[in-house]
Amino acid sequence: MSSWGCPHEIKGLCAKVNNLLCDPGMKGCELAGRYVFVGSEDKNKRLREKQAQAAAAGQKPSK
Repeated sequence: MSSWGCPHEIKGLCAKVNNLLCDPGMKGCELAGRYVFVGSEDKNKRLREKQAQAAAAGQKPSK
């Protein structure tokens, strides 16, 4: 079994986002917009936007 640890988390704080309390998927987090977070539609908003853009781009005819 393996687990994932964020390289930016130091003692529960996010070194990437102004040393705020680590909250995976928060704005500025490298996970935001890449993964689905269960129970948090606010965190999933960016992912849904990216998926919609990709779907729209896939439907456009090629030049």
